[in-house]
Amino acid sequence: MNRSRIGAAVGALLTILLPMAAAAQEAAASSDWEAAADAWFGEWVVGPVAKVLFFPIPFIEMPFVVLWLAAGAVFFTFRMGFVNVRFFGHAINLVRGRYDDPNAKVDGEVTHFQALATALSATVGLGNIAGVAIAVGTGGPGATFWMAIFGLFGMSAKFTEVTLGQKYRRKRPDGSVMGGAMYYLSDGLKDIGMAGLGKVLAVMFAVLCIGGSFGGGNSFQVKQSLDQIKTLVPAFDSMPWLYGIVMVVLVGVVIIGGIKRIASVADKIVPVMCTLYVVACLYILLSNASAVPGAFQAIVQGAFAPDAAFGGFIGVLVLGIKRAAFSNEAGIGSAAIAHAAARVDHPVQEGAVALLEPFIDTVIVCTMTALVIVITGAYDASNPVFADAIASNQGAALTSLAMGSVVSWFPYVLAFAVVCFAYSTMISWSYYGERCWTWLLGDRLGDNAPLMYRMLFLVFTFLGSIITATNILDFSDLMVLGMGVPNVLGLFLLSGMVRRELSDYEGKLKSGAIKRYD
Repeated sequence: MNRSRIGAAVGALLTILLPMAAAAQEAAASSDWEAAADAWFGEWVVGPVAKVLFFPIPFIEMPFVVLWLAAGAVFFTFRMGFVNVRFFGHAINLVRGRYDDPNAKVDGEVTHFQALATALSATVGLGNIAGVAIAVGTGGPGATFWMAIFGLFGMSAKFTEVTLGQKYRRKRPDGSVMGGAMYYLSDGLKDIGMAGLGKVLAVMFAVLCIGGSFGGGNSFQVKQSLDQIKTLVPAFDSMPWLYGIVMVVLVGVVIIGGIKRIASVADKIVPVMCTLYVVACLYILLSNASAVPGAFQAIVQGAFAPDAAFGGFIGVLVLGIKRAAFSNEAGIGSAAIAHAAARVDHPVQEGAVALLEPFIDTVIVCTMTALVIVITGAYDASNPVFADAIASNQGAALTSLAMGSVVSWFPYVLAFAVVCFAYSTMISWSYYGERCWTWLLGDRLGDNAPLMYRMLFLVFTFLGSIITATNILDFSDLMVLGMGVPNVLGLFLLSGMVRRELSDYEGKLKSGAIKRYD
């Protein structure tokens, strides 16, 4: 795709958005246009889709898609012989390049680390800051326990889908590599005599992924980061659309370059933002070290308490799994798109690298956020300092208030981290959505397909600054978690193939066919 052409398109888009923003500001003085837009979005988009994907299972009142993802993660853990435990150390060595043959010519566009960074930039985001705060603020400390448990089991689901993503990737005439759930669902199921079902599941996944890229990977990130930034920059409070315009420009500049540009940015931003945020959390935890044991006790007790907030035990369980799945995307199928572009000798290698993601994302980063919320008491809705943020699902703002209650200037550190988290997630999800868009419509739209998608993505970036957090959160859940329905079914049907790939790889490791280079 010609860069000047896309740049001109971004400029043309801005010429449309800027007058819209000015008109919106003028209209806001006389009418509640934001509320009207949000009401329409909730009634005509969120509501109908929720009835299909989030119908409650009788007797336990658990949304079907939540149970589906949890059951899938547990199944893959046993089916792959607890690969999440056995391959943990090996995965670290792969990321460090210990098994990379310097003389080998392997197809792919990015390294193990860049693929991991790209996938992490999509998962380690505001789900870790805002999503966790929302879960703990709504369901109490116990939601943290179930987030961590799902993160551990989710490592096996991530391994399974990424291994298949590598196995069924395709090399295009221009040398670029494409892969993901839409490929292994269509081609993989065709290989086992289920071509019709595979095509249906692949199309379903692609449509939901495109919606997820607009929602959870885009608008949600803009809205939650805006909630944090406007507490420090009052201009964004009265003119939220201005923040939307800024993000449109910043995101548009990077997504022009495709996966190589995204990976190049991600492998620099991800280590910095993760380190910055983890250090900030550690400072708070170490400063309140005496309260940490009590926080863990509250987390464990709250996980099983029959009178826990938000519907008792089942309610807290559902909240924890939902937020963990939304954060680490295990079983969702999205990460397979990024990892498909990695240079590997064997599909299992990249699957092993990918299993680190839920551990880093959920077990470490999400737990740290939850501990900060619990220790500072920010989940207490009766406290007027935190009540508004909890009631309006402003998770990033709630985390900011929690940190600010310990060190007054910490919200400024968090503000920088939040913007980095949101930005990195958005550029990665733009790639996910674009790959699905191209797979779905590329033959019909030709070279215009990527350009059309990128323009739509930037429109949703702007909309994220003016639609309320609750509807964005609901829409994000529907699309992102909904991707797990076709994906987990496909993974289940193809799990025998992945198990054989794993056995083959382990055999080559033992025989020395796959060597370690120190």
